Amino acid sequence: MRTLERTVGRTGVLQVDSVNVLQRAHFMPLYSRMGPYDVSLLARAQSARARQPRRLVEYWAHVQALMPVDLWPVMRHRMDSYRAQRGKWGFTADPMLEPAVLAAVRERGPVTARDLDTDFSGPRIREHWGWNWSDARKVLDYLFLVGEVAIAGRSPQFEVLYDVPERVLPAEVLAAPTPTPEEAAVELVRRAARSHGVASAACLADYYRLRLQPAPGGPSVQDAIDVLVGSGELEPVRVEGWRRAAYLHRDARLPRSVGARTLLSPFDPVVWERSRTEALFDFRYRIEIYVPAEKRVHGYYVLPFLLGDRIAARVDLKADRAERRLLVRAAHLEPGAPDGTPEQLWAELHRLAGWLGLDQVLVEPRGDLAPALSAASVRR
Repeated sequence: MRTLERTVGRTGVLQVDSVNVLQRAHFMPLYSRMGPYDVSLLARAQSARARQPRRLVEYWAHVQALMPVDLWPVMRHRMDSYRAQRGKWGFTADPMLEPAVLAAVRERGPVTARDLDTDFSGPRIREHWGWNWSDARKVLDYLFLVGEVAIAGRSPQFEVLYDVPERVLPAEVLAAPTPTPEEAAVELVRRAARSHGVASAACLADYYRLRLQPAPGGPSVQDAIDVLVGSGELEPVRVEGWRRAAYLHRDARLPRSVGARTLLSPFDPVVWERSRTEALFDFRYRIEIYVPAEKRVHGYYVLPFLLGDRIAARVDLKADRAERRLLVRAAHLEPGAPDGTPEQLWAELHRLAGWLGLDQVLVEPRGDLAPALSAASVRR
C-alpha cells in the first residue's frame, strides 16, 4: 500500500475510463510503474475501513479520475465554477429534482442512477446511443460536479455508486479550509510540476485541466508559475528542441540511465498531452477507439511500449478472457527503436498476460513488428 501511495503521489491522478478491452484505465498506470501488483490494493485505497480511512476518491481532476482525498478541498473552486454554469451547455439536469434526489441519496446511499430511475426518471429516449442518460443520472452527475454528492465506489458492472460526501470522505478532509482560487491554482500547478519533472506552461495547465487563458478575474496558470518560481520550487530552464519556456521542479532528478520496460495505457499521464509526448519522444500518438475500423492506422486499443528512455513500439492489445489469451492484434516498431526491442516487448507482453490471469500470448500478423515479435516468441 505504501508503494501504491508513493506511485499515486507521483502520478497525481489515475484517469478512469469505462473501456475494458484489456484492463480498466485506472489500473494500468500503477502496473506500468509498479509491475504486476495486487489490484485489490486499489479497491482498498478507494474504501474506508476501521482505522484505515479512504485514500483515493473520484472527481473531475484531469478528466474523471481517482485522486488523493486531500485534493477535495482544492477542487472546491472547480465545484463552485460548475455551480455558476448552471443552465449553460452540458448542464441539462432538472433543478426541481435536485432536493428530492439528494434526499434519496442521503437516505438510501450508496446508490446507482439505475436505483433511482423508477422514482425520478421518465421513459428513456433511445436516440443518441451512449448519451441518453436518465433524469436521475443527469441530476446525480450535476450534484457530483458541484460536490453535493461523492462517488463511493463502482458496482461490479462499473456503474457509479453515489453517496453523500460525509459518508465517503474523511471528516478532516471535509473540515479542511477552502483555498482561494489563486491558492488552488498554485497547488494544482505545484502537483503537476512535481509529476512532470520538467514542463511548459501548457503542460502544467493540462494536467489538472486548468485554463491557460483564464476567464476574466480567474486565476492564471502563469501567475501560479511565477509564485512557484519566486519560492524556488520551479526553475526556468531551456529544453533542447523546445521553442516554449520550460520549468524544472526542484525535486526532479536526472538519472544516469533509464532502465524502464513497460507498456503504457492509452490513458497514461505520459501520453496525455500529445504535443509534449511528441516533443519529448518524437512519438505521435492518437487514440483510435472512436475511429471507424477501416480508417485506423495502428488499431483499436493501442499501448505504447516504453523501453529505456524511448517509446520503441506500439501494440494493439485485447484480453480474450474466455480463451485466457492476450491477443496482439497489431504490432508496430518506432523509428530508432533499440536493438532487441522484439525480445523485450515479448517479455513484457508475457508479464502483462500473467498479471491479467491469461495463459497465452497470441501475435496476429498485422504491423511491421509482428513477424519479429512472433519470432521472438518462438526463441523464448
